[in-house]
Amino acid sequence: MAEKEVPFWEEAYQNPDHITFSNEPNGTVKEFEKLLPKEARILEAGCGEGQNVLYLAKQGYQNIDAFDLSENGILKLKKLCGIHSVELHAFVDDLTTYRFEKTYDLIMSFGTLHFVKKDLWKQFIRRAKENTNPGGIHIMQIFTDEVPASADIATFAVGLAKDEEIKELYEDWEILQFKSYVFEDEHPNVPKHLHASNKIVARRVK
Repeated sequence: MAEKEVPFWEEAYQNPDHITFSNEPNGTVKEFEKLLPKEARILEAGCGEGQNVLYLAKQGYQNIDAFDLSENGILKLKKLCGIHSVELHAFVDDLTTYRFEKTYDLIMSFGTLHFVKKDLWKQFIRRAKENTNPGGIHIMQIFTDEVPASADIATFAVGLAKDEEIKELYEDWEILQFKSYVFEDEHPNVPKHLHASNKIVARRVK
């Protein structure tokens, strides 16, 4: 039986000496955090090492939940919370089976949705919308098939979106921002490569 391939980030998460993706939060988080009161309920799906939720916790947000399929990623996030003296609820879960137990004011996911089949990430977004408070915001970023999946993720990127496909799921919300773009990326021990991406910021109006 062939050995199951493991994504590069699983090993990288176990290295305490470097950050796998970024020390900085996604710029869109910093751009739109001003719309959220400090008591806002926040959820990140596929948080990895947690640069986004760590940033928000440092800004004074206290009602933060964050999950990832990777036990190594969550363990590292918990250690980073201790290092930075912040508190948030980090746990292992699967976005395809995640059960909402409360509603949120911000739900976000970056670079994660395309790692599950398309019908499953669409189901997650629909459930996330149902569990968002009026006036609440989604920030969702997903890779598209405008550029072929790079070698480091090709095996795992089973749900690449069509360009603007994610936008269709938010036709009943106020779209605050939508971007379609290609960017260059690199990770430890992974050569530079390109990703095509869509990013949407949308607000529930009722």
